[in-house]
Amino acid sequence: EVQLVESGGGLVQPGGSLRLSCKASGFTFSNYAMSWVRQVPEKGLEWVSSITGSGGISSYADSVKDRFIISRDNAKNTLSLQMNSLKFEDTAVYFCTKGHNAGLGSVETARGQGTQVTVSS
Repeated sequence: EVQLVESGGGLVQPGGSLRLSCKASGFTFSNYAMSWVRQVPEKGLEWVSSITGSGGISSYADSVKDRFIISRDNAKNTLSLQMNSLKFEDTAVYFCTKGHNAGLGSVETARGQGTQVTVSS
């Protein structure tokens, strides 16, 4: 059974940083691209970032580019998202998702339960 468990969310002031983690199990982690998506209440899901199975290529939404860094540790089956220079508009529930193959543009096949990030002064 595929399981994705996010952690690391919380309350942070504008300009601050948070690091999200996602622990994966139930599949061969390195064989699949992984992504972060986020959801604001009353809005749809917004794609944030993706990384290939090997970790060699990543991509970012324009809204987070140069502020967020996605990474993965295939030995520990862990996906991370380092979020810097946080803005009010980054407030959302962040979800870790599994792709259907190792490449970018991979279709989502599983999603974790999410972790809340709140940026507030």
